[in-house]
Parts: sequence; structure tokens; C-alpha cells
Amino acid sequence: MADGPDPVRLIRTGGRPDAAPGFDRIAIIGLGLMGGSLALAARRAWPDARVSGGDRHDVLEAAMRLHAVVAGADDPVVAAEADLLVLAAPVAENARLVGELPALLAGNAIVTDLGSAKRVMVEAAIGMPERLTFIGGHPLAGAPRSGIEFARPDLFAGRPWILVPGTAPPDATLRLEAFVAGVGGVPRIMTAEQHDHLLAYLSHLPQLVVSALMQVIGEELGEDGLALSGRGLQDATRMASSPGSTWKDVYAANADEVATALETLCETLNRVRTRLDRGDVIAGLFESANYWRKALPE
Repeated sequence: MADGPDPVRLIRTGGRPDAAPGFDRIAIIGLGLMGGSLALAARRAWPDARVSGGDRHDVLEAAMRLHAVVAGADDPVVAAEADLLVLAAPVAENARLVGELPALLAGNAIVTDLGSAKRVMVEAAIGMPERLTFIGGHPLAGAPRSGIEFARPDLFAGRPWILVPGTAPPDATLRLEAFVAGVGGVPRIMTAEQHDHLLAYLSHLPQLVVSALMQVIGEELGEDGLALSGRGLQDATRMASSPGSTWKDVYAANADEVATALETLCETLNRVRTRLDRGDVIAGLFESANYWRKALPE
């Protein structure tokens, strides 16, 4: 890990405020797995709240069939009267949309996002008018496959949900914490820098490594060889089903942190590669891995 404070130790656990949403009109731009699940969770938690969505026509039709939204459009104008706007598109699209919000939103609103990179979003929100409050957000939840058809209202239940308030007023942060708790998430507060460093190791590095591993094995053995694989390989490469379209913006936005994480991993692999005949080296690696694996939450 890079020198400096351990980002995990700087995380403040958000309180669990009253579960009232504090928002009458919730708009979600992007109704894939994350946005669709949030829409379902919000409608289940607060049936009287107006939850609308923005996405392609086919996605909106699926969302309406699932009763995830009560209204939708293929244009961000659907969010014009929202008092909470959630950006659930890919990271680059979310950052682009932030620049359009002052002309799009009619009144006061809290704006958040669900993306896996935060520095780029905080930078995009600089200069936003005072009537719009941006608070970065990232629920640490997901599934190996994306799309509205895989959305479910319990996706966030018991899962950490990182919030990056920046300079947002405390009352706005508390309102968003209450919303997150209401849909089942566990609010956590940190800076954009802490988030991007943490996620480089918790999420971005593992996804890249698993995808590379699956590519190397598949191209070497082909379908005939893979037909002989067991559950171990299937379990270890589950994340390789994730679509690249979901991840390319994340790596572009967090390239420096991911590159550092990759360098650390490559150093470890190269050290092992030149000592494969050293039982103590292999045993030490496995012992350390076993120790840290037990530290993962169940």
C-alpha cells in the first residue's frame, strides 16, 4: 500500500438516521443493474415518492414492467423537477451530465452518483450553483452481470455505501445518509482521494486481474481445455463475466491508483516466479493469503 494514512482508518461510519427519505421526487439517470435496483428499492421503501428514470426506450419499457419507475424518458429532462437526482450511468457519462445540470434542474436539489471513481466527479461538480448540492456516492454492491433484468430491490441490503460530501452542507449529507439507510445501505464517509485509493485495491485491481487471468487461460487452452475445468476456476473467475463497457471509464478515471496497485502485484508475482522451487516462499505467500482471506467479511 502507498505511504500515508490507511484510508480504511479514516472512514467514518455514518449514523443510521430515521429512514424517511426526505425526497418527494427522485430521478435516476441510468437504469441498469445499479440504477434499476435503486429504483426498485426506493419504490419499496417509499411507495408515495415519485421515482422517475432516464434511459433508452427498451430499458424504460423493462423498468416500467418491473414497476421500478412511474415515469421515464430517454432524455435527462425527466429529472427537471427532482429534489434528488442520482446519476447511474457510466462514469464518463455521469461526469458529462454534471455540467448540464444547472440548466436542467429547475430548483434546489441534491445530486449524487453511483460510480466507482470519485475524484473525476468531484472535479466535474466544481462551480455548481449553490442551489445544487453534489455529494459523491458509491454503493459497494453489485452482481457479475449488468442490466435492468438483473436488478433487485435488496441489492444494497447491509452493504457499505460510500459518500463523498466534499464541501456539501452537513444537513444535505444527513438527508442523503437517511436515504441510503432507507434503501438498506450502510453509509460511510470519506474523501474522494481515499475512495479512489481504496477501490483501486478492493475492486479495480481484482476485476482487472481476474479478466486477464481468464484471457490467458482461455487463449492457451481453448474451449476443449476449458471443458475440463472444475469449480475452482469457475469460482475464481466469476467476475470475468463483467462487461468491459462498464469498466473502461473506471480505469481511465482511476488510472494512477490502479497502475500503482498493479505494480505492487507484479512485484509479488515476479518474486514468486523466480522462486517457484522454494517451498518457504510459496508457503509464506499462501500463509499470508490465508490470513487476509479470513479477514474478509462473510
